[in-house]
Amino acid sequence: MSDTAGATALPDPAAPLTLPADGAVQLPSLSDHLTRSDADPLLVSLVLRIADAARPLAARLARGAVPGDPEAITGHNDSGDRQKALDAAAHDHMLATLSGASVAQVLSEEAPVPITLDPEGAYDVAIDPIDGSGSIGIGAQLGLLFCVYPAGHTILRRGRDAVAAGYVCFGHSVDLGVTLGDGVAVATHDPTDGTYRITTERARIAPEAGMIAFNASNHRHWAPGLRAYVDDCLAGADGPRGRDVNMRWIAAAVGDLHRILQRGGAFLYPADARPKYAHGHLRLAYEAAPIALLMEQAGGAATDGTRPILDLVPETPHQKTPLFFGAADEIALISRYLSD
Repeated sequence: MSDTAGATALPDPAAPLTLPADGAVQLPSLSDHLTRSDADPLLVSLVLRIADAARPLAARLARGAVPGDPEAITGHNDSGDRQKALDAAAHDHMLATLSGASVAQVLSEEAPVPITLDPEGAYDVAIDPIDGSGSIGIGAQLGLLFCVYPAGHTILRRGRDAVAAGYVCFGHSVDLGVTLGDGVAVATHDPTDGTYRITTERARIAPEAGMIAFNASNHRHWAPGLRAYVDDCLAGADGPRGRDVNMRWIAAAVGDLHRILQRGGAFLYPADARPKYAHGHLRLAYEAAPIALLMEQAGGAATDGTRPILDLVPETPHQKTPLFFGAADEIALISRYLSD
């Protein structure tokens, strides 16, 4: 028999896992944080509705293919992407969420034209119900993006006219970032009580980037200036930049957005020489615009390579754009490479 006297007592493996710091500080709730702002209560209520609607989306994602196939192809959206079962279900879910929330029009990636909900509504919403849906079913990060405008005769407006923007990132945690025009707050969903807790009250992005997100497989299709930029980054400390840069690519813009707000860095999705990518790939109204508003509110930048994203006006509901966002100095450097 082995002598177990003095052995370290191990926790019950069936008990919840806790860390020494767990529960040490009661973080403020997202609801309390937004309610304390000077924003219109209708706008606060709208943002909180979107946050609450993300919870059943997260729960369905967590079940994967157990109850059915979230990857089942149901058609194609107006952008030409294959529409999956979860894309369509998330679209319907968000329309139901926004109904009754004083929303006049909704522009969704999964609908060909804007949808009228309440002609007397105070706000218009542009939304991507599931960002990164190419990764549905493999446990990768996915997200949701939205931009809120005062109700108007058209929802196709420049991002600088928006009064709120945000995202939800579905990963091992469910995280939400939001701005009502006065900085960016980041919250994490606590599944023990269903509350979003503020983990960062005012996110700030350092001007220099030590981490770059891009799809390296498209390098050969890029403009010469952008290839030169990436080549100089890859050269690291021995190259013209004189320092090493890490490379990341999540394949869902929301995942990179959330990381950049927390850790800094930059994201590149340029136009390239392939026929379907001559104008980039991300949609201006409901992907690039909310990201750009969050970036500027956190001290970062977002451009199409030369022009600020927030100054661009979509000509069509699903217009695409190149998108570069993140650390302000890095985005400015990329613009110089592209100009040269």
